[in-house]
Amino acid sequence: MFIFCDILSNKTVLLFLRSKYYSVYKAIVVKKRTFAVDIDGTITENGGGRIHLDALEALRRLTNMGHDVIFVTGRSSVEGYLLSVFGGTTKIAVGENGGCIAFDSHDHVLLGDIKECQNAFQIIQKNIDNVKEKHVFPRMTEVVLERTFDLDQARKVLSENNVDVKLSDSQYAYHINSPGIDKGTGFGEIMKKLSISKDDVIAIGDSATDIPLFKVAKTSIALGNASEDVRSEATMTVSAHAGDGVLEALDKLAPKLSEI
Repeated sequence: MFIFCDILSNKTVLLFLRSKYYSVYKAIVVKKRTFAVDIDGTITENGGGRIHLDALEALRRLTNMGHDVIFVTGRSSVEGYLLSVFGGTTKIAVGENGGCIAFDSHDHVLLGDIKECQNAFQIIQKNIDNVKEKHVFPRMTEVVLERTFDLDQARKVLSENNVDVKLSDSQYAYHINSPGIDKGTGFGEIMKKLSISKDDVIAIGDSATDIPLFKVAKTSIALGNASEDVRSEATMTVSAHAGDGVLEALDKLAPKLSEI
């Protein structure tokens, strides 16, 4: 099957399907969707961040069909943006759990304040043993920590010191973000900029940091490796883990993605 794509508007895409055996075209009008996709634990194969290539290929195929596929990650926006470039998806990325948006290599929108996150880190480190920064790509709006201490204890310390920041666990690391910053608020900025309706957003993720993203999407999918708390917040769940779960989710969604 060969697919030819023509963008009719910001909302619809016209696909021409032709069999390799017959010179017959079938036109299908597809309602354009925007997929907001986490990276670690969602399209990776292991804790080291190796990309599940079949899952990435499936996301690229969605992009070729006229849909938007935007990575929304706890990693830096630069890492997410580079994955979109080399992976062939929409060249926008939300990084740092919503704190930073990359629209281009030189166009970054900062929503968080790294200074207040650094202050919170120093207070936690002073009061709790074994608190260490994680070696990651440079951050512009957040502080990333190793998962080597009790997160609830850290929240208590910050509360006692009247420090208002957001502490979260992405399973990849602990994150300190400015208050009000999460994947939902970060992706929400893209929705406003590109006039994307909640009804057209499909979010896919696996960790607690993806729950705010689920809340700005009409359809949200939690993978098999997600906790019960995360799965309970999604509108759809799959049994397969990580990249295999993304493939299972897209198979389930396939009948709903087009209208003739």
